[in-house]
Order: sequence, then structure tokens, then C-alpha cells
Amino acid sequence: MIELCSLNDIPDPGSIRVDKDGLRLVVVRIGDDVWAMNDRCTHAEASLAEGELWIEEREIECPRHGSTFDLDNGVPQSLPATQPAATYQVVVINGLVNIVVPG
Repeated sequence: MIELCSLNDIPDPGSIRVDKDGLRLVVVRIGDDVWAMNDRCTHAEASLAEGELWIEEREIECPRHGSTFDLDNGVPQSLPATQPAATYQVVVINGLVNIVVPG
């Protein structure tokens, strides 16, 4: 597991960018739910942490061309992105946000 940040570091609702152990991630919080995925849009490399959070849809929008990505699985929900962003299992322990990294 990799510790990313404190739960209190993430606006509710909102997102932050976290660079840790060679990973560039967007960490998103809506209430008690927290997600982590690669921060780069798979279409144009823009930072997803700078994009708008769609709370009801549980998606985050790329600020450059408007593709939205499902927070649960990273699958783009709109064009022009067609490739999913990698997602990570999040575990919150004692108020600290961690991700499980395979391998």
C-alpha cells in the first residue's frame, strides 16, 4: 500500500493531485467515498485534478476537451477520450488515504 494524503486534505466534494512514488494521481472525495486514478487524461495528457467533478454522475471531466471519466473504473464516458485511465483501490485507515498497488 502507498499512503497518499490525509482525508482532510481533500475537499468534500472535490479533488487534489498527488504525486507519490512515481505516480501522478487525482484523488477524489464525495462524502465518505474516495477514488484514485491516473491524473492524466488519456486523450490529451491534461490534469484531471484541474477538471470539474460531476457529483451525481460520479465522473471527473478533463479541462482541455471535456471527456469525462467514471471514478469507479476510469472508463471515459464521452469523447474524445477512448482509453480508460488506470484506477486504484483506495483504503482509508485512521484518516489516511492509501492505495493498493498491484504487484
